[in-house]
Amino acid sequence: MPKKPKRPCSHPGCGELTEGRFCEKHQKLHDQHYNKYERNPETRKRYGWAWKKIRNKYIKNNPLCEQCLKEGRLTPAQEVHHIKPLSKGGTHDEKNLMALCSSCHSSITAREGGRWNRN
Repeated sequence: MPKKPKRPCSHPGCGELTEGRFCEKHQKLHDQHYNKYERNPETRKRYGWAWKKIRNKYIKNNPLCEQCLKEGRLTPAQEVHHIKPLSKGGTHDEKNLMALCSSCHSSITAREGGRWNRN
């Protein structure tokens, strides 16, 4: 299946082509802004250095998106998803984690009412 064509970065004044919303440089800026100003301080505590080590180890051991594999596609994993969210009593235990590509992670998060559905 062909990939979508690249599009310009959404950051004002940047014309670099990207597959996502922002180019790599501006994605980092967007993530920093989100983590500093929009993310709940309680949540920030849960995703510190310990989480980064767990996440990196899990991605290394599970390099392909688990959702795409179920659907017969081979896609590199870029995110680690908590099956039961930490806010609902989930843990960083490997049984509660799932390696996903950005697309699958976004759709699951949106469906569950995560980051983008804060009502």
